[in-house]
Amino acid sequence: MQIRKTKLEDLDEVMQIYDRARRFMAQTGNPTQWGDGYPKEELIREDIAKGVSYVAEFDGRIETVFMYYEGEEADYRAIEGGSWKNDEPYGVIHRIASRGEIKGAGSKCLQWGFEQCGNLRIDTHDDNVVMQHVLEKSGFEKCGRIYLADGSPRVAYQKSR
Repeated sequence: MQIRKTKLEDLDEVMQIYDRARRFMAQTGNPTQWGDGYPKEELIREDIAKGVSYVAEFDGRIETVFMYYEGEEADYRAIEGGSWKNDEPYGVIHRIASRGEIKGAGSKCLQWGFEQCGNLRIDTHDDNVVMQHVLEKSGFEKCGRIYLADGSPRVAYQKSR
């Protein structure tokens, strides 16, 4: 597996992976988290331009895409029903999606993110039980509930050294 920054020429393939992920989420009981066509191509173009979009390649083929950065996430300032494990600087992963052909590809990306900073936060939808399972299996702990800028609730997770 090789993780690298996403290039504009990867865009069609990346958007196909997100399309596949939306279908998978709907089939596994999570039709609303990305049900409106999220993430839009414009957002992924912005992520690429900012240098925060990454892909994981297996044998030269993109299997997984995700957004990673280190710094404060505005949506994580307030947490309910619990607390973050610490207040140290952290990395964030968003918009992780897989082609679904390589078992454990998403977990490998989570591990890569953790190796970058040793303190990683992520959130997911209440209905995304598949992702919750992946996070817990990867050593993330449920910390509470956060709310996105639009008011949507998410389950917050963190893994730290």
